[in-house]
Amino acid sequence: MTNLRVLIAGGGTGGHIIPALAVAHELVERHAAEVLFVGTARGMEIRLVPEAGFNLRLIDVGPLKNVSLLTRLRTLLNLPRSISDCKRLIREFKPSVVLGVGGYASGPAMAAALRLRIPAMAFEPNAMPGLANRLVGKKVQAAAVNFPSAARWFKNCEVTGIPVRPEFFTLEPPTGSAPHLLVFGGSQGARIFNIHLPRIIPALLDAVPGLTVLHQSGVRHAEQTQAAYAATGADPHRWQVRPFLDDMPACFAQAHLVMARSGASTVAELAAAGKPALLVPFAASADGHQKRNAEAMVDAGAAVFLVERDLDIPGKLLNTLTGLLTSPKQLAAMADAARTQAHPAAAERIAYRLAALAQSQTPRR
Repeated sequence: MTNLRVLIAGGGTGGHIIPALAVAHELVERHAAEVLFVGTARGMEIRLVPEAGFNLRLIDVGPLKNVSLLTRLRTLLNLPRSISDCKRLIREFKPSVVLGVGGYASGPAMAAALRLRIPAMAFEPNAMPGLANRLVGKKVQAAAVNFPSAARWFKNCEVTGIPVRPEFFTLEPPTGSAPHLLVFGGSQGARIFNIHLPRIIPALLDAVPGLTVLHQSGVRHAEQTQAAYAATGADPHRWQVRPFLDDMPACFAQAHLVMARSGASTVAELAAAGKPALLVPFAASADGHQKRNAEAMVDAGAAVFLVERDLDIPGKLLNTLTGLLTSPKQLAAMADAARTQAHPAAAERIAYRLAALAQSQTPRR
């Protein structure tokens, strides 16, 4: 269709904004769309959206989940103004359709779209939808989800998957027969991994012949984590601590097993790469969504998961990793199961649905 204008609302974390940017690029390239993002000054969109070449408008809206009563009250009192600001943006931009991707700005923007009778679509990457998407799920005209279990919260829903970089779908198998473990907790690292992996590294290397480990610690904790590994006396040729991994697809390619958090984007990348995983959900994630994501991957046969407190049980982490890394048949079966959860055309499908939704409904302003 011509003159397609799409307002994409939400952000906060990379798990929200990175898939949204993939959809935005697809909208521009395949549908010649004009795209405007709406976010907040506190989210990653403040940096990532302009870097990707898209315009970003900011609104003032705060959190409602996992915050103090005072913060929640302040957010609720400010909500009518946030919705009003979004209504003004919609009248200015005149979008054909609004896509809510979750996060602080998603709720007010979707509420504004519904009040102005603009076609709206929700995107939900997690197995358990966030608060904003749960509130609008049955009111929007369409929805796209990553996990089938999330579909019950939405009307006119399709399991599209999460947009993932194409490189993850075409990885070569690991070179060499000796197992390789990749450990990472997102771009900032995971403090709990930085604490517990050095404690078991000598015993783990003894238990798994030839094993090598690559551990992304996060920039802030790199020196401390490096020192903790070194202090164990474990063979330094068999482990490596790096602050940040620039080429994650290449790191995935060499891994026989990945130990990670279970954010939506991480889980989607594991599926695309066909990598077996030991998942340790972030205990404080909103609505327990990381635990739900991990459970979905376990149910599919693609992963094993431990909760954070399991890492404090002597021998639990060591025995779990050892069991997996010394069972190539189990790892191969988990890898095959992971691939069944992949969605190679997610961005293309979401963009197509947005264009079709805009074409099928004439907004009344």
